[in-house]
Amino acid sequence: MIDWTYPPKKRGMKRMNNHWMRRQRLLGYVFVGPSMIGVLLFFLIPAIYSFALMFTNYKFMNPKAGFVGFDNIARLLRDPLFYLSLKNTVIFLLAVPVSIALGFVVAVILNRRLYLKRLLRGLYFMPYITSGVAVAFVWMLLFHPKQGPINGFLRSVGIAHPPGWLSTTTSSMYAIDIIWVWFLLGYNMIIYLAALQEVSPELLEAAKIDGAKGWQTLRKIIWPLVSPTTFLLLVTGLIMTIKTFGIIQAITQGGPGNSTTILSLYVYQNAFRYYDMGYAATISWALFAIILVITLLQWLGQKKWVHY
Repeated sequence: MIDWTYPPKKRGMKRMNNHWMRRQRLLGYVFVGPSMIGVLLFFLIPAIYSFALMFTNYKFMNPKAGFVGFDNIARLLRDPLFYLSLKNTVIFLLAVPVSIALGFVVAVILNRRLYLKRLLRGLYFMPYITSGVAVAFVWMLLFHPKQGPINGFLRSVGIAHPPGWLSTTTSSMYAIDIIWVWFLLGYNMIIYLAALQEVSPELLEAAKIDGAKGWQTLRKIIWPLVSPTTFLLLVTGLIMTIKTFGIIQAITQGGPGNSTTILSLYVYQNAFRYYDMGYAATISWALFAIILVITLLQWLGQKKWVHY
């Protein structure tokens, strides 16, 4: 039987050591190989192909593509719908810090001795693992302008003209933000709960002995200690949000009047509704550039507020 774990321990066995190292390297390739094949087939090759499409006028219904140089980029810079989608994306991203803040508050509460806290944790996390189509259907009913329970409650407390939510251009994007905050809250809470388990009880006890109040302990001790978790949730949450289009596609399809069209949905519409693959590739690379800039800014800014 071949020992894959430990190298020969005797001295003067250089050849056997080299043979063992080759076997270990081969074993590593065996484990990494399937994942690398997936990355190559579904990420690298499509990325290179889409970069090439950016300089063509390729359309799905007309496979004869011609080289157009930077025409798609010039078209992008003149496209008012691109700037509207960019504005909607910025509004959509506001849901991420809100969900992180609420997730932290809920995690702090559920980290204490609380009756049925395990059940509450499960209930808060359940939306994150729920089907996006089911989420869309439920919130479409909740936000119904006339028969929805949300507006029904607002009328019952004296608001005669409640918002139209998903049915008006002025409130639809903010309604999507509410849905997204609700969707991300449970995940952020679970990650914060894991981080709070690592906070030293002795440190909290010392702060209590020194006379620190609950709010002071939370702001001066607990929040800085979980700042790496906050940074992780911020980076992954922004990237996930900026790439998301499924929930918006299921709820509003970008309407009304393109008021909920974000960049990822705009890529999807150009590629699979209008079959303009060249222009869709251009928008997708603009989206990649935006994600890259946001991520770099966060990496540079973390030095000022993240405490390892």
